[in-house]
Formats: sequence, C-alpha cells, structure tokens
Amino acid sequence: MAGYTVAVVGASGLVGSLMVRVLEERCFPVKRLVPLSTIRSAGRMIHFQDREIEVQEIKKEAFEGVDLALFAGTEGEKGAAVTYAKEAIKKGCLVIDNGNDFRMDPDVPLVVPEVNPEDIQKHKGLIANPNCSTIQMVVALKPLYDFSRIRRVIVSTYQSVSGAGGAALRELQMQGESHYAGRPIPPPTAFDEPILLNVIPAIGSFREDGFTTEEWKMVSETRKILHDQDIAVSATTVRVPVVVGHSEAVYIETDRKIAAREARAALEQAPGVVVVDGKEDVKMAYPMPKDCAGRDEVFVGRIREDPFVANGLHLWVVSDNLRKGAATNAIQIAECAFRVVPRKG
Repeated sequence: MAGYTVAVVGASGLVGSLMVRVLEERCFPVKRLVPLSTIRSAGRMIHFQDREIEVQEIKKEAFEGVDLALFAGTEGEKGAAVTYAKEAIKKGCLVIDNGNDFRMDPDVPLVVPEVNPEDIQKHKGLIANPNCSTIQMVVALKPLYDFSRIRRVIVSTYQSVSGAGGAALRELQMQGESHYAGRPIPPPTAFDEPILLNVIPAIGSFREDGFTTEEWKMVSETRKILHDQDIAVSATTVRVPVVVGHSEAVYIETDRKIAAREARAALEQAPGVVVVDGKEDVKMAYPMPKDCAGRDEVFVGRIREDPFVANGLHLWVVSDNLRKGAATNAIQIAECAFRVVPRKG
C-alpha cells in the first residue's frame, strides 16, 4: 500500500483521538498508523481503518521510519513535542505540533492553510498549529484583510469547556448532574470557579498588564500569521458552559471602508468559510455552537457596519474548536506539506 507512516502523539486524548478520526475521514494516505501516548495510556486500543491498533508508549525510538508526527499538544504546560520533536526531525519526520511551545519561534511556521499556506514551505521539520481561538478568527479575517488592510481588531471569545480538555468536560457533566439532582456542586478542579451556569472571564494565567496568556496568544499569533506586526489586537477570552464550539464577537477597523454587503461577498467566496447571516434560504439566522459542532468550517454571521465608526465592521464567528481549532487544521497542514488532495471516506 502506498502512503505514509503517521504517528499521533496523545492518540488516546481528546484532540489526539480526533486527529486519528480526521485522518480516516479525509482519506489521508496512511500506510501505517503509530499511536503514541504516555505510559499511563499505553496499551489502550484505538480504532482506525477497520482495525484495532494498540497505543504504544512514547519513546525516541518510536519515530524510526515515521514520515509525519502529529502532536496533539497541551495548552498551558510543556507538551511532548519539547522532548521528542527534535529527535523525530532528526529521523526525517515532519512534526506538526498542536501545543503552544513553538508557535512564536521565528524559525517555526505558524499555519492556517486557508490564510498562509505559503509559510509551510519555510519549515525546518516543524510546523506549529495555532491556538484554537486564533485559527477561526484569522480564517474570517483573511478575506477582509485582502479587501482592505485591517488596522485594529477587538475580540471577545466565548470558549467551550472542551478547549480545556477531557477533565474539564467531565467536571461540567458532574456539576450538571449534581445541580439537577439537587445536590451541592462539588468543588471545581479544572477551573478556578464552577463552570455550570456561569461564565469565567479569564483563560490562562494573568500577565502583569492584566491580560491573560490566552488573550496574548491571539495578539501575537494573529500578527505572525497575517505577517503584520502593526495590527492592533485586543482580546478578552471567556470560558462558557458549552461542550464544543468556540464563539467570538469580532470588531475590526480597516484602512478603507468595507460595506457589509462587500464583506458578505468576500466571505462567501473564501475557502473554509460558511456565511450564515439571517438569510431566509438557510437553516440558521446566525451561527451557534450547537449547529457548528462536528463541522470543519468557520461560520460567520451578524455582519454589520459600525454606525459610529466609518471603517468599523462587526462579525460573529463560530467554529468547532476540536476540529478546525485543532485536529482538522493540523491535518490540512499535512495535506499541503505532502501535496495530498483531501477526499471524504
């Protein structure tokens, strides 16, 4: 069988298991799958291409003969790529890392294929997957940026619990079960406060300037992806009790005015974007996480001109944070790097 040997690091986790599924869904030419994880998860079985494959413990030797390594990554702590990426690259492997460790390294391309696919060719064995909230925002911004340079972005995010991992999802479920059974909600462990019936206006740790690390990721990553260090980005990131799907209220100011109808037309032609903006011939009047979960596109609605700022425009942007925000984007990068034409299985 022609194809590539593909390792998935963190294959039994929330993002890693979805990477395995997306590889199969998009018919990526996998000759051999090597699922890897820590010793805690080694020995588990995962399903791929009509067979069960055992998850192996991650070791340096595991990357021998591997063409592509997808690291599921972690947010807020050092990921496995810090330990193993260099060794995998030495063995001739292309590494795509979903973690935060290498995103701002000037020698590592930070890529969203609909936005800056040309950066893939600059890689030295490692390509970084951006933060989930950044990915969906820049997919929506790029067609507008091409129409007129964006000077300023103000974004407030409404980020789902799945963005914090499997333990956070289980915590939301347990809090819900306790609340609706009339029992006290157990003390939170995944978040500083209970997430059920609540919103938490802080994701990541606080910096000295009052912004959080998650908010600053959106600033620095957007500038790097769009190759514009002068674009002014201000973010407020908020955790909400939604299972899957991040939503963002995005306000932009551009060099020259973009009328709402022009923005709609540009977005409707953009790759990876679905415009859902109150038209009678579509199912939704605006995008919502419940309708976008399980989809790979970025959904944009509530497109409207600012009545008080001549060049201001408002958008509402929703996407599945586990798919386009992580697993699918990584595999799209691999498709570009290996010149694989995606198709559905």
